[in-house]
Amino acid sequence: MSQSNISSLNIIAQQVTIYAGIPILSIGVLGNLINIIVFLSLQTFRQSSCAVYLIVMSIVNNGQLVTGLLTRIMISGFGIDWTETSLFYCKFRQFCIQTCVSISMTCMCLATIDQFLATCYSRQWQQWSNIQVAHRLTFLSVIIWLLHGIPYWFYYNQVQSICMITNRIFQIYAIAIHIVSWNSLIPTIICIIFGLLAYRNIQDISYRTIPLVRRELDKQLTSIVLIQVIFNFVTTVPYVTVYIFILYDNLAGSDAINFDKVKFANTMTIYLFYLSFAVSYQNASVFFYLYLHGFS
Repeated sequence: MSQSNISSLNIIAQQVTIYAGIPILSIGVLGNLINIIVFLSLQTFRQSSCAVYLIVMSIVNNGQLVTGLLTRIMISGFGIDWTETSLFYCKFRQFCIQTCVSISMTCMCLATIDQFLATCYSRQWQQWSNIQVAHRLTFLSVIIWLLHGIPYWFYYNQVQSICMITNRIFQIYAIAIHIVSWNSLIPTIICIIFGLLAYRNIQDISYRTIPLVRRELDKQLTSIVLIQVIFNFVTTVPYVTVYIFILYDNLAGSDAINFDKVKFANTMTIYLFYLSFAVSYQNASVFFYLYLHGFS
């Protein structure tokens, strides 16, 4: 591949950043705000433990979009890198990104498990799906991931004006364990397992003697959660795969052509990844508002 082709890849990546990144950011921030408003405005949702997880998830998703995607757009689209000019922002951005992603994935898992419990036939399992438990679990998860993010303040530094991890051991941990395992593989497995179990429970819910509003609430919330699980899987796996290659040190020993190819692939998949925090379930929430407004 010639240098002209490499330049073409960079130009294409810049155009994708501007014409895909900005709409994703705008739609995502607005959509998550709509989610929060809808879930807080109806008493039906305020009494739902699953809605608690989805509200927190919407809040941290906006945090991820503002600190992660907005900075990415400024860097790749307009050549403005705030992480180069401010050591504080270099550290803060990475702390915020990893913390928000972790909280979001945790809430997704908790919401899926909650819907499984809420739709179980056994009342012993159903009692674990309540708003008090949801408040405690979300508070605990936020505290844990905030504490977990502290090392990012220490190990992200500016090296020749590039914001990067300066500790090799922490770099391996951040890639192999935190990003790949805790933020990708493990949440995906948990969500798929409990999502399928919740779907199986929903198939039998019509035959149970429960109030119509509660039955429809469980059906729709389970549908929202299942759609989000599938969407997260499709949008996250490509990015994580490319991310592993682009961050390992042995990539730096490759020729420039391969490096630019992987950088281009990373640019393409990163916006797919941000879709999981942007598009999510806002359309479903608006529909849900209209659908349940008559019952509230």
